[in-house]
Amino acid sequence: MKVYTRSGDKGKTSAIGRPRLMKNSPRIEAYGEVDELNSLVGLIISQLEKDQEISNKLAIELIEIQHLLFDVGTDLANLEEFFPLRITADATKWLENKIDWYTKETPAIKRFILPGGDSLASWSHYARAVCRKVERRIVTLMEQEEINTHAYVFINRLSDYLFMIARYTNNQKSETEVFYRNSDNVFKN
Repeated sequence: MKVYTRSGDKGKTSAIGRPRLMKNSPRIEAYGEVDELNSLVGLIISQLEKDQEISNKLAIELIEIQHLLFDVGTDLANLEEFFPLRITADATKWLENKIDWYTKETPAIKRFILPGGDSLASWSHYARAVCRKVERRIVTLMEQEEINTHAYVFINRLSDYLFMIARYTNNQKSETEVFYRNSDNVFKN
């Protein structure tokens, strides 16, 4: 199998069920950003310490998220539901259950914290910011075309999950979170 096809040499690429689109179309931008996020999740997995209970738990969850991100990308590329949609409300519910668990395992906060701490937490904060960029790209697409809204909601919730695993990692490694000095109380506990 050849990796290159030369079919994109004029600035167009394929989407599922439609003629070729320009590579900078909102649809291609949206699922391209999902691919970037998925790669970043893979980087986070590579930073996990082997054979530690916490790392094993995170690895299992993050690999599942990678599969779900492929499903999000497929749904965004899937025009006119050429294939059955893959992301459902169940994916978001699964994330919400994980977020709730991490929330119980970390100290409550009322103010914004600065991204950072342990390297794994820092990568997770970065992934959260990239996830928000993905969300913005999907919103741009939603303004122009119909999409699977479950995919959008999943991405919205994923940024919360990434925030919580950053906080959880810092807590487990006894890293002090730095509160943004000008933050008002923004989180309701």
